[in-house]
Amino acid sequence: LKAKTKGVYIQPYSAEKPNILVVGPIGGENHREITFPIQSPNPAQDKGTFYIKYPIYVGGNRGRGQVNPNGEKTNNTIYTSSSAGKVQTVVKGEKGNYVVNIKTDSDVTAQSIPAGLEVSVRPGDFVKVDQPLTYDPNVGGFGQNETEIVLQNPNRVVGLIAFFFTVVMS
Repeated sequence: LKAKTKGVYIQPYSAEKPNILVVGPIGGENHREITFPIQSPNPAQDKGTFYIKYPIYVGGNRGRGQVNPNGEKTNNTIYTSSSAGKVQTVVKGEKGNYVVNIKTDSDVTAQSIPAGLEVSVRPGDFVKVDQPLTYDPNVGGFGQNETEIVLQNPNRVVGLIAFFFTVVMS
């Protein structure tokens, strides 16, 4: 379960509706199906919980231009230049990420680009502020699903098994 949920952000849509979950942002290429844990309520401990069906609504955010919960951009968006100047170097890191060094009038600005994106600028190119440094990944979409969780009383299950056993024996 840890391997399937690595890097997947799950959060409630709002405090008023904790049964609506938003998953993402995530890359669409690797996540055709999403697995995440849900802890069911315990009616023995919480008197406001009953043995019935509970609806769960899930929305998966695979859209472009998204921001992770920690505030960083995802790799589903275009990265733009934060300063104007001449691109000095484009260095590829060990993990597939890039660092683009832009020489401005006063100093050199380094911009980090995560793995999975294709850099569109080359050393010697002149860039303006907010000019794209990467190609548009054009990966996006929003998927949603709803399902129900049924809380069963364990005593009812034991009783059902005992009933089946007596029917089979008679």
